[in-house]
Amino acid sequence: MGVKIYKMPAEIIIGKGSSGKLGEKVKELNAKKAFIVTDKGIVSTGILKEILTSLQKVNVEYELFDEVEPDPSTDMIGPATELAMKSNCDIIIGIGGGSSMDSAKAIGAMVTNEGKIEDYIGVGKIKIKPLPIIAIPTTAGSGSEVTFWSVLVEKKSNLKVGIGSWYLTPKIAIIDSLLCKSLPPKITAFTGMDALTHAIESYVSKATQPISEALAIHSIKLIARSLKKAFSDSANIDAREDMMMASTIAGMAFNVSKCGLAHALASPLGGHFHISHGMANAIVLPYVMKFNILAIPEKFAEIAVIFKENIAGSSKINAGMKAVNAVKKLMKDIGIIEGLKDYGVKEGDLRTIAEEAYISGNIVINPRESTVNDLIEILREAMNGLK
Repeated sequence: MGVKIYKMPAEIIIGKGSSGKLGEKVKELNAKKAFIVTDKGIVSTGILKEILTSLQKVNVEYELFDEVEPDPSTDMIGPATELAMKSNCDIIIGIGGGSSMDSAKAIGAMVTNEGKIEDYIGVGKIKIKPLPIIAIPTTAGSGSEVTFWSVLVEKKSNLKVGIGSWYLTPKIAIIDSLLCKSLPPKITAFTGMDALTHAIESYVSKATQPISEALAIHSIKLIARSLKKAFSDSANIDAREDMMMASTIAGMAFNVSKCGLAHALASPLGGHFHISHGMANAIVLPYVMKFNILAIPEKFAEIAVIFKENIAGSSKINAGMKAVNAVKKLMKDIGIIEGLKDYGVKEGDLRTIAEEAYISGNIVINPRESTVNDLIEILREAMNGLK
């Protein structure tokens, strides 16, 4: 097996009502003023009230920045960083989905590092520790609360870009299922599929290792038993907690094992066609799984069993295909039947998407080697969806 390294520098606090511990944790970090990064949708739900009360109880001041939009752009980071610096904030708190948490990471880094956020695109370019970052997710999908990535959109090129550094891993992640109990079914669905894509791609990745495998397989189990429940009954807090846990531990898995072709394709789909990351992953996932079965059928057979598919008497390939069918059935059950055509993707766009995807680092660790033409065929299969 060789030498494997698993690294997880974040402290993780999980449980119903755990966001009430925020003030206590900020005090432990000796911070005096927090820069809170979120979006207007989160503010309008009222879920910030208890979180802000937690800060007030320990006399921690805060500056609220609620300008984060879906697929946040690199252009936003500079003005937000200036505001954080002018406000003399000494800790960053990201509250929301992946967009808010990724933005919080980037802002935290740019308070302490010179230049523009674009200077740090890639891995390992951040040289000075950011301000301490606390991440509080309100969706169960991105896993950003425990990863070392910040993903933004560079508007000039319309491409999603990643800034990767262990320095960006939040010092503390607070996972409170009560914060997502009012999440609409559609968002529950595609963020849940984002977590499932993370888990499956991490599990079959060439870069997987025993610890990440264990995390990924448990994430798949939690999603298989709870995503439909969380989708159909928003008040089912046990299902919500399963999904929050699944998202976080899938993030812990792919942090070291990376993902695969679905994520490689999701990036240009999001950048050019503004398909949410979770939805883009969901649309292409079954076809990426189908493509990868030949390389590692036994793992896909295990996934089929987790989804309660009967693989007795099936060949390895057919058993693996039952995992693909199970994922398609799950998607239909939670209302994800869209294809790429529904988002304006045309046949003439497929080569450009595939060529941009092919420069992703996720290509080389995908379990089956691929060509640009292979990616075009996967995209073509995903055009019509599951209608």
